Formats: sequence, C-alpha cells, structure tokens
Amino acid sequence: MTAPTLDVLAIGNAIVDVIAPADDTFLADEGLAKGSMRLIDAGEAERLYGRMAAGRETSGGSAANTAAGVAALGARAGFIGQVAADQLGAVFAHDIRAVGVAFETPAAGDGPAPTARCLILVTPDAQRTMNTFLGASQHLPPAAINSAQIESAAILYLEGYLWDPEEPRAAMERAIEIARGAGRKVAFTLSDSFCIARHRAGFLKLIEDQRIDILFANEAEITELAGESDFEAAVAAIAPKVPVLVVTRSENGAIAVSGNERAEVAAEPVEKVIDTTGAGDLFAAGFLTGHAQGRSLEESLTLGAIAAAEVISHYGARPEADLKALAAKRIG
Repeated sequence: MTAPTLDVLAIGNAIVDVIAPADDTFLADEGLAKGSMRLIDAGEAERLYGRMAAGRETSGGSAANTAAGVAALGARAGFIGQVAADQLGAVFAHDIRAVGVAFETPAAGDGPAPTARCLILVTPDAQRTMNTFLGASQHLPPAAINSAQIESAAILYLEGYLWDPEEPRAAMERAIEIARGAGRKVAFTLSDSFCIARHRAGFLKLIEDQRIDILFANEAEITELAGESDFEAAVAAIAPKVPVLVVTRSENGAIAVSGNERAEVAAEPVEKVIDTTGAGDLFAAGFLTGHAQGRSLEESLTLGAIAAAEVISHYGARPEADLKALAAKRIG
C-alpha cells in the first residue's frame, strides 16, 4: 500500500451558512424547534432569509467544516462536494481552499439548483436552529468521485446528511468501495437524529456489513440508532459492531470505544458559549487528526474537545484561533 498523501478526505454537503441572532419568540412564531435542523425549499429559504436579522455569511457544511478543522490542526485534508457555478459556489470554493483544504470537484455549470445555503438562527443560549436548502449539494454525482484522491487518503470521512438524496448516496457508496479496496479507513458521522429516523436500516446495514471503521454520534443519535433509551445500553449495543465508536455528550465530554478499550474526556472549559454551530464537526476534526497521527483514544478525544471548544466560543462553524498552537500547548 502506498503512503497516503491526505490524512482525511471528507465528502459532504457544500453549503454557505447565513448565521443571525434570534430570540425564542421568533422561533415560536416560525414554528421552529430550538436546536433542530430541517430541510427547506428555495421559496422557504427566500422567505425566511427576508425575516432574519442581519447576519454573517461563512462557508459551511458539516464534512467541509471537519476538513477545515483537520487542516487547521496541521494535518492534510481534502473535500469532495458539489457547488453550482454561481456567486456562492465561488465563495465556498475560495474559502475552503484558502484554509488549506484540497478541493477539486468541478462546479455544476448547468446544474438544476444553485449552491446550497443554511439559514442558522442562534438564540441567546447559544443554541442553533438550522434551516437548510440543499440546492446543488444534493446532486453530487458518482462521476464526481475522484478515485485517485480517495485512494490517496488515510481516512475517508462521510456525513450522514448527504445520505438522504439518491444521487450523492450512490456517490458515497462508490467512495466507500474505492477506499476499502485501497485498504483505507472509512469514518461516518450520523449527523442528526432525523437522518437516523429516515435511514436507520441503511446505516445499520453499513455497520453490519463492516464498511465503517470509525462511527461518530452524539448522545441522542446513538440512542436513536440503537433503539435504546439508556445511553450506556446504546453504546453497549453499537460499540462491538465497529472498530471505533466516538460519542460526544455536549458539556459532559465524550467517549471513544475500541474493542475492550474505552476512553473518556471532559469538555474543555469555555469562558462563554456563543454559538454551538459546528461543535460536532470540529470534534470529529480533532479526533480524526489524532487518529491519523497514531495518537491514543484519549489524546484523540482531547484534540476533538479542544477544537470543539474553540469553535463554540465565536459565531461560525470554522476555527478562528490557531488550533495547532492550542493543541500543542494542551497535549504537545
């Protein structure tokens, strides 16, 4: 097997985030459940955008944020995702390349939809409520999968959000086969409980067929996947089925289980939580970077906690501080 030229190659939705403050009354008026994520169409995206307070636009997308975090930690990252040949598509491509992520997917010139955007409402308690118009991102074709790039990556990382549309699901399944054929590892994040509600059988089949090496989930997602109300029962049900299981627990830290080994870390202290957008994405970035570097479960979890703590201390889902320096100061 040739040595990898990328540590992590992520595949996911290519989205531009529009982040704005909102209060609980606004959410109630809109009939939105705080902390949730829903898919919306172009008309609803335009209507809601018109009602939002002034905000900021930053490139996002779950797996893209993870790739940006991996690069910020000093590791080699790549990203595959579909944008349209429009202004937001150009913004996304510029932003992700500017942080050192290899992004080679051609824009869809005459595609059926514009570049995706996510309208994120952040309440004073730092909870984010996401309204996502998937646009061009849900049309990632299998033809966009670069076999050589996948074979060059130590870890292929896939987001559950992109499992919903048929076309990108086929692309991701092809990517899994290429990675496994090349002897590379495959990591998968469950993304959200609504993804599990729609695709639980498919996710479980991926696990049962031993196509996943590293599984990421939060507390709600792992219990949903396992069909258990108790956290420890859910972990006990899923952990034996994957080589590595990583579960985040918000302010209660995170755990990782690999065979008979279990590691736990506390959440890193944060002076003030501003915006939880991207916390799970950056946690995955830290853990994957540590794993690619051959670090222990505990050190990899700690890297994840450091990256997550940084991103929730400001608006936006991409790191602003020097993550590599923070990590070196904390664990060397």
